[in-house]
Amino acid sequence: MEDSAIITLYWERDQEAIAQSEKKYGSYCRSIANGILRCWEDTEECVSDVWMRTWDSIPPQRPKRLSAFLGRIARNLAMDRWRYNCAEKRAAHFDLLLSELTECIPSTRDGIGDLELTELLNQFLRSQSQNARKVFLRRYWYANSIEEIARQYRMSQSAVKSSLLRTRRKLQIFLEKEGIAVG
Repeated sequence: MEDSAIITLYWERDQEAIAQSEKKYGSYCRSIANGILRCWEDTEECVSDVWMRTWDSIPPQRPKRLSAFLGRIARNLAMDRWRYNCAEKRAAHFDLLLSELTECIPSTRDGIGDLELTELLNQFLRSQSQNARKVFLRRYWYANSIEEIARQYRMSQSAVKSSLLRTRRKLQIFLEKEGIAVG
């Protein structure tokens, strides 16, 4: 079923919208959530919450790209669950991701809003090679491990690490040219 038809079902408050969303984007949302949570039970609960949150969000929202809309909801819910699960004890894999980005991404407290930062990141990523962009997104959006990325793109782990390092350095330079203080 086409995304526009699924969105129409949500607008008509037809519960078939949830079934069609699950059918078309269930594995996509699970992949995002599981990359962050690394726990199948939490992932399944998170994906169930994605459909409820989507039901509550459409209407009034009418997303242009349903996949991006659902992916963002899945990621945000997974992050919330991760924070809840790790209130006292942090997960090592996610701490590592955050520490890698601290050198090239400013905190929102430094006078740059989330929307402005998102636009700049999108602009930067569009300027990168397709391979560098995919590796970067797999690592920092989907929270994939170096090993998973290497396996998926048939690269050595050192090649993945080098690609990520180069891309982070380019991002830092790009943001500094845009007048954003980083690091």
